[in-house]
Amino acid sequence: MRVYFHTFGCKANQYDTERVRQAFDARGAVVVDDPALADLAVVNSCTVTHESEVKLRRFVRHVAKGSHARTIVMGCAAALDDGSIAALPSVRAVVANAVPADVLRAAGVDVGAQHAALAAGTKSRALLKIQDGCDEHCTFCATTLARGANRSRPVDDLIEEARALAEHHAEIVLTGVHIGTWGLGAGDRGVETPAPRPQVRTLGQLLEALIAAVPEVRFRLGSVEATEVDDTLARLLIEAPRHLAAHLHAPLQSGSNRVLKRMGRHWYTAESYRARVEWLVERLPILGLGADVIAGFPGETDEDHRASIALVRALPFTYLHVFPFSVRPDAAAARLSGQLPPVVIRDRARELRELGEARAAEYRAHRRGQTADGVVSGRQQGRLEVMTEDYLSVYLDTDEWDGRPRFEVTVN
Repeated sequence: MRVYFHTFGCKANQYDTERVRQAFDARGAVVVDDPALADLAVVNSCTVTHESEVKLRRFVRHVAKGSHARTIVMGCAAALDDGSIAALPSVRAVVANAVPADVLRAAGVDVGAQHAALAAGTKSRALLKIQDGCDEHCTFCATTLARGANRSRPVDDLIEEARALAEHHAEIVLTGVHIGTWGLGAGDRGVETPAPRPQVRTLGQLLEALIAAVPEVRFRLGSVEATEVDDTLARLLIEAPRHLAAHLHAPLQSGSNRVLKRMGRHWYTAESYRARVEWLVERLPILGLGADVIAGFPGETDEDHRASIALVRALPFTYLHVFPFSVRPDAAAARLSGQLPPVVIRDRARELRELGEARAAEYRAHRRGQTADGVVSGRQQGRLEVMTEDYLSVYLDTDEWDGRPRFEVTVN
């Protein structure tokens, strides 16, 4: 069987796709990079925005039109499917998760034994999903509905997988849906499987255990809430730059406390977010700082939008991910009053994007000519792409590379 894989969405989705890909590979499937050559296309879906589902449907139709492949759609949008995805042309099955065994069964493949750790990939950076699901109920988010309750993976399983990944990768990115809550279960708010390491109960303690077990790689945090960067995490960022990349992607969503309350983001305010970031910036000579921001949330006034603009200007962001608000039918925000006209949402998103691009350019200009700790992340247009500790991409001619996956690089 020839199988083609395509992923929409976040790093957690990328991790899930890799698990499924390797399950097919272990059973003799041939992975192809062109759907026209495939017997089966496996598409991992995303439901974070309306646009992501529009792209999914367009892509599935494209595969059906350009090949004889049957399609399996898995992941977040699949979990919330009302039958419209299943009705798309050539869709064989809709799998409401990304469990390899379930996808294999949907493809008619014998499940057999499961593999705990990922094998080698083709890049020097790997993903390690440490938890899944979320216990919060942000009013704009349908991912919680699709992914379910927060559940943490046991520390010993994570160490075993990290050691396997370290044999082939120079950087491991910790990912999940709400990684700052690793160690908190959905029931008793405790680690699901504490033994034999009951002392490892927080994300910071998990990182300490991973660094001690796998000191040769650089770890990187995926998206993590600014106010969930506890003292242990902060100390590792400050004192262990070779082991933990100086980079935080800390979702902001809005700089207005009124909007944050309507979003259900009850665990921080604009002031507490700013205070934690400024505390870290004062202590870190280098820090890549990114954030997600939603433009045009229901009820957002001009004053609320200006508060977001002001906070982005006040903090040393090095990039922004800006999302124009889009109604997710299953999310509570769809029922909120004050839905804004599309033109207002579009204009506010454009202003935030332009500001984010300006901040990114300022930071890159500041770093240009300085040295950085680089890890090979891939190739772009025939050149080698290297990722720095502060999340800058540096491009080198391949003839300048001596084959090492990690080396000092000058920011260009």
